[in-house]
Amino acid sequence: MTVPSTFNAFRIHNDAAGYRSGVEAVSLDDLSPGEIVIKAAFSSVNYKDALAGTGKGKILRQFPLVGGIDVAGHVVASTDRAFREGDAVLVTGCGLSETRDGGYSEYVRLQSQWAVALPAGLDLREGMILGTAGFTAGLALLRMLDNRQTPDLGPIAVTGATGGVGSLAVDIFTRAGFEVHAISGKTDEAAYLKQLGATQVLGRDALSTSRPMESTRFGGGLDNVGGPMLASLLAQTAPYGNVATAGLAASADLPATVMPFIIRGVSLVGVASAGTARDIREAVWQHLASDWKPANLDAICTREVSLEGLPDVFSTMLAGGSKGRTLVAL
Repeated sequence: MTVPSTFNAFRIHNDAAGYRSGVEAVSLDDLSPGEIVIKAAFSSVNYKDALAGTGKGKILRQFPLVGGIDVAGHVVASTDRAFREGDAVLVTGCGLSETRDGGYSEYVRLQSQWAVALPAGLDLREGMILGTAGFTAGLALLRMLDNRQTPDLGPIAVTGATGGVGSLAVDIFTRAGFEVHAISGKTDEAAYLKQLGATQVLGRDALSTSRPMESTRFGGGLDNVGGPMLASLLAQTAPYGNVATAGLAASADLPATVMPFIIRGVSLVGVASAGTARDIREAVWQHLASDWKPANLDAICTREVSLEGLPDVFSTMLAGGSKGRTLVAL
């Protein structure tokens, strides 16, 4: 397939004219080098994308770059014999919209070492409803299971539960056999969270304690918030339970003591999705396409936009008004 001489991309600049982003025409020669070129079908919007697209966070390490840390599509050219024209692939993280051009483009050139063949059980649209958010939730579950997390320890608390990672985590952990308690400041979204599988929906006051230890309430958790809520979750986690940390929507601080770790053997597990080793990356995607595949992807995808709609999505997300996942149709 021939790639057009120019095509549309959402590009981010930071130069003498200031920080700005928007849709513009680019050519393949404008994009970062790589072994495969794909015709993009879908991307998604993550909090990191909103920070990058608006300049509210220092995400990009060079300029200009095409935004978008996720992309899925079909290969149209490859110099790597592992991929052929027509293959369906996806990439999440791996330097996209940070050190190399990302997925907000009609055609994307990628390093083949990070491209994952779309696993059986997922289509491209489903792959991008999941995207980095679903991969993060799946990676958290994998790490917790590797550290002997079991449903018998008690319910899993998911903070920031109406966000992308949170929504998918509620569904994914439920599919994996855990009871999930969703924690959210959006009390009007209880029906949505229960639809995804949460057995209880709790307000933020469930994690309002400032004491270093509390009575055990949760078997473990996935935290997307950070700060005092993460500290409180650790204080309420059962002996030898795991708390995975995946975000800092409220704070990067951790005002906690070592007491949950040395008295109850609680583990704080880090989840860094961007540079995950390929074998682990493929294992997570295989689970997400099969036994951990969310049952409510259509409900979690609450919005679908074109490249032109991205600035409005960024504003809504940074103002705390988003729910679930936003799909970008290319």
